[in-house]
Amino acid sequence: MPVQLFGRTLRAPGSLGAKLLLILTTVGLLGSLAITLLLASVITPSFNQLEGASVGAHVERTRAALAEYISKVETAVRDYGDWNSSYDYMGHPTPKFEQESFSTLAMSNLDVNGMAYIGNDGHIVIARWLDLGRQTDQPAMRQKLIERIGQINLAKALAGHSSAAFYTRLGPIVAAVGVAQVRRSDGTGTPRGYVMMVRQFTSSQLSTLLQLKARLDLANLSNREAITPSRSHVTIAVPIIGPGERAVANVSFAVPRDVSILGQRMLMLAIGGSTLLLLVLLMVLRRMIARLVLAPLHRVERHMQVVTASGALGLLDEDDRRDEIGSLGRSFNSMLQQLKDLREQLEVQSFALGRSESAVAVMHNVRNALNPISTILSRGIADEPVTDRAMIDRAVGELAREDIPPARRQKLAAFVAAAVEAEAGDRAEHRRQLQAGREAMHHVLEIIGTQQAQAHERPPLAPCDFTEIVAQNATIARYSSDISIAFSFPSKPWPVMANRLILSQVIGNLFGNAAESIAARGAGSGSIRVTVEPVGDKLRIEIRDDGEGFSPEIGATLFQRGFSTRAHKSGGLGLHWCANSMNAMEGGLALESNGKGHGAAAILTLTAAPGEAGASAIAA
Repeated sequence: MPVQLFGRTLRAPGSLGAKLLLILTTVGLLGSLAITLLLASVITPSFNQLEGASVGAHVERTRAALAEYISKVETAVRDYGDWNSSYDYMGHPTPKFEQESFSTLAMSNLDVNGMAYIGNDGHIVIARWLDLGRQTDQPAMRQKLIERIGQINLAKALAGHSSAAFYTRLGPIVAAVGVAQVRRSDGTGTPRGYVMMVRQFTSSQLSTLLQLKARLDLANLSNREAITPSRSHVTIAVPIIGPGERAVANVSFAVPRDVSILGQRMLMLAIGGSTLLLLVLLMVLRRMIARLVLAPLHRVERHMQVVTASGALGLLDEDDRRDEIGSLGRSFNSMLQQLKDLREQLEVQSFALGRSESAVAVMHNVRNALNPISTILSRGIADEPVTDRAMIDRAVGELAREDIPPARRQKLAAFVAAAVEAEAGDRAEHRRQLQAGREAMHHVLEIIGTQQAQAHERPPLAPCDFTEIVAQNATIARYSSDISIAFSFPSKPWPVMANRLILSQVIGNLFGNAAESIAARGAGSGSIRVTVEPVGDKLRIEIRDDGEGFSPEIGATLFQRGFSTRAHKSGGLGLHWCANSMNAMEGGLALESNGKGHGAAAILTLTAAPGEAGASAIAA
């Protein structure tokens, strides 16, 4: 029955094998989904409950640790409140008591940072804050302690008891505060005031109490516990409650989700095991289908692979079956017969086309190689003499006269010397140009000779120095046009596996195209930069110019025969031939550009020559 999906009509497959495979796949997917949902509904909630109980235990342990810490402060302050000496001191304050009770040693033994005696009317009799680590007073913290005492209703904090303890904030510090009434040890007498002890509460102390890494969070305050789960940990924040049942800080720590992770692993193990059993069942069923349906199809597939690998279009042996398999075999043999006929026609056409294209490619490369010779000859004919012969003869004649003044004679001698030097430089420049022309002519003869010798052979590959080939073609390319081109390329040898002559022709063609692109930009000068980068056993070579460039969307069409980015030039053969030549040398060629006016880059890929073979080729 047809099914509508996304506006398209889906029909059940017609063959028996496809139907059975579709059914098996659907059953497998549905079965795996059902097992996953069932196991997840049973395992996940159970382990989530265990994790919740574990988190609750951590919260209760934190509360107990906070209560135990503050109870110690309350015990210490209660001893001072029920001390007869404290009672007498509050009646008649004496320096001796203050010196003994508020000494550094006494406060260190009590492990308290701050102490204070307060009268019933709230006035401060004495107060001190001590840095226990440095054993020094801290006046600033003493002042904060005094200010905080003024904000606390001590009678209300005691709530009818003789002592009490609570947490509070003293600026950025969280402190455990203990308060006790000052009275005699036997409980007699009217209370004469209060004694207060303050112990600073730090993250390190908190970590020691909880036996795990914890910290005091002073920014995100909340009066309720906050549980924040992540993938592997649960972050727990327990409030530290101060006066007025308001949080003064939070105890924050993270514990690993061991229980939840264990549940997830058990779930995955259960799902994996059940899925594996289901897969085994499906594999058995599939094997039966393979014997009845798929085996004949595999025979057709193997024959297609043989045809692909060998290229021989042999016919498939038919077994006179009258079902879909037999029909497929007959259709396949008919297709092979048609392909065989078409191949014979294509080979005849390719032979004729190959001869024509090879000849045109050789002429194109010869033309590129002859361009520098034409430029050198044109420059030699058009160049004006660097010196005026008549002026030199007149200067020599004057030098021969004896009546010439010394100053005049010195200037004439300098002029003649400069003229001779300029003439020598001009001759040297002409010699360099003729030498470049000779190299270009040798290149032309080498192209023609190699083409004649290897007209019907695949180019042999041998180690050659890519840097040397670039340097040779750069010298020739400087004379291929009237513009000034700056070349930069690697100085060290880069051995590659290639045909040296064909690679030189490819580089020459690419340099020629780059020079034409620079000239088309109209700046009168430009640059061509060659870089080499090893990538595995290959070399990635980039030839980048700052010419006119091209639009990225036409990059793929540049290798088509007859295509050119310039209207006045037919072009196309050079890049077409270069790409085919690089493929023949087991390499590749690609062109890149960011658009008109942004230059272009030719990317060549060649196999790097082995170490010893490459070194031998360079040495040779």
